[in-house]
Order: sequence, then C-alpha cells, then structure tokens
Amino acid sequence: MKNKTEYVLFNSRPSNGSRLQKEIETYNILDNLKIKYTGVDHNEAPTIEALQEVDSFLGVKACKNLFLCNSQKTKFYLLIMPGDKKFITKILSKQINSSRLSFADGKFMEQYLNITPGSLSIFGLIYDKELNVNLVIDKEALKDEYVGFHPCVNTTTLKLKTSDIIEKFLPYTGHEPMIVEL
Repeated sequence: MKNKTEYVLFNSRPSNGSRLQKEIETYNILDNLKIKYTGVDHNEAPTIEALQEVDSFLGVKACKNLFLCNSQKTKFYLLIMPGDKKFITKILSKQINSSRLSFADGKFMEQYLNITPGSLSIFGLIYDKELNVNLVIDKEALKDEYVGFHPCVNTTTLKLKTSDIIEKFLPYTGHEPMIVEL
C-alpha cells in the first residue's frame, strides 16, 4: 500500500523554501486584493491526474487549464474547465467562433503568461497586460464555492473562493471571461 504524503497547509504567503519571483508576485497580488487562500506545497504536478491526492487534501477540485490557439496562431485562449471533464475541441470551437483550435506552443505561453508548460494557471493573466489571451471558462468550473489553481508554479496548489477569482482577481487583470458549456 502506498504511503500518503504528509502535506502542510498554509493560509498566508509561505516563507519556507526558495520561491520563483512569479509565485511571489501571485501572493503579492492576492494579498493586495485581500483574497484569502489556503495552499499546500507538493511534488511537481504537470497533469491534473497528478493532483488527485492534493485536491483531496485541500478539499477542492483543481481546474484543468489549457492553452489554445487558432490555426493562424493569432488568437490565444486560456481555457479553464473541471479537471475530470474531457476536452472536445469542436464543441469549444463552435461556441467561441474559432475554427481549428489546437494546443498552443509553449513559447507563446511563456511570452504572454510568463508560465512554462505544466504550470499553466489563471494567475498567469497578471502578465498579460495587452490582453493577448482570451479567457474561456466552462460554467461547470464556476459551480463550486472553491476552486484550485497553481500560483504560476506546479509545485504548489492554492484553494480560493470562486467568487474572489471572478469578482476581484479577473477585474484586476482586465480579462473578461467568456463562459461556455463543454
């Protein structure tokens, strides 16, 4: 039987360990916006499946974050959806009036969101000052009181109120979410 990892919760910016600047900036913004969060550090989790134990510990379902683009690579989308939901491109394409969506190259993720593949998160929108990335959220991802996201690194997960993301964080970034049903 596999031993469960011992996690330690934090309710304010963590002081232990070396943190990347983009993670520190995420905590700065959350604190400035008076958004409460609970977090936990964990092993690298590049996929939603790798987060199941962490989600259970936090009592939240982490969202699946996908970085997409049109075939011309002129429009970029950050799709937030429930982690356990299957992504079907044609259903989304029809709702956002974009043909042939595909996964965007990691270089665009780094250019627009300052995030490396495997760490994609809604918090990368703080770096998209020119609003190059369109935010698309599956309405099912908004139904729970709490939501989970990485703070721009995939070795920490934060639990936050969904309403704080919609009512405080997104207005701060200037991104208007397009709500879809997948």
